[in-house]
Amino acid sequence: MTEKQKEDIRNIIKNPSKILWNESMKKHTTLKVGGNAQCLIEIEDEKSLIDIIDYARKENIPITILGNGSNILVLDGGIKGITLKIHIQKLEIEDKKVKIGAGNKVIQTAYKMLENNLSGMEELSGIPGTIGGAIYMNAGANGKEMKDIVSKIIYLDEFGNKKEMLKDQAEFSYRHSIFSKHQYIILEVTINLQKDKKENIKERMEKYSNSRKNSQPIEYPNAGSTFKRGNDYITAKLIDECGLKGYRIGGAEVSTKHAGFIINKGNASAQDVLSLVNYVQDKVYERFKKKIQLEMKIIGEE
Repeated sequence: MTEKQKEDIRNIIKNPSKILWNESMKKHTTLKVGGNAQCLIEIEDEKSLIDIIDYARKENIPITILGNGSNILVLDGGIKGITLKIHIQKLEIEDKKVKIGAGNKVIQTAYKMLENNLSGMEELSGIPGTIGGAIYMNAGANGKEMKDIVSKIIYLDEFGNKKEMLKDQAEFSYRHSIFSKHQYIILEVTINLQKDKKENIKERMEKYSNSRKNSQPIEYPNAGSTFKRGNDYITAKLIDECGLKGYRIGGAEVSTKHAGFIINKGNASAQDVLSLVNYVQDKVYERFKKKIQLEMKIIGEE
């Protein structure tokens, strides 16, 4: 990136504190690994987002979209070009219909719904990502997925045009949506919930929270579930049966609490995580002839 391009970016993003140069992605991912982003911009409004995307396209600067940094592995070589961390916030409640900004965090949104006696997000209340990221991958937990509550999505298409999409157009499937295969950027989501008593909602949220604490290694940095579930098998069970719980490469370890999670046990590199992923995949295939697939997305340069 040239000095002129850097100056142009500063002129577009008026708040200089929102532009971070050569920023370590360890600070911006839940796994706490990865190299530096050449230019990381925290985006808080639609106009700045549209303007910077338009500029980057004209200058052929690559763009990477980031939410809360969960479910991703940033490689040790870092991210070239502009990385946009979407912080666009919104929360409008109209009876049982709720409009939420892509940058709102799922956990905080779930607690806002509790305050407003709205049920439907309890199962999802432990997801450590943003609403935009959760829609992107159709995140789910405890038998519920984002597709079960979404009705409409506002997004920017690949040309920077603001558009609207209904749920049936989003191609939701297991850990997948239309956003996974197009350069669309989610701005806002409308969800439909139900009214319920606050004490009932709270009880369910506490039940799911306790289950998560007891079954997932939330005390260590992780990207969420590392591997997708299989059509006819439970991936974590296969990994466990291979005796891989606690297996470690560098600072990366297969969790002893849940074999489907790779955790950062201490200053892990992205290469440690990748090497461990490959080792686990090879061992599971060797024993069960099953090709287990990554759930987290790999971004950046080696």
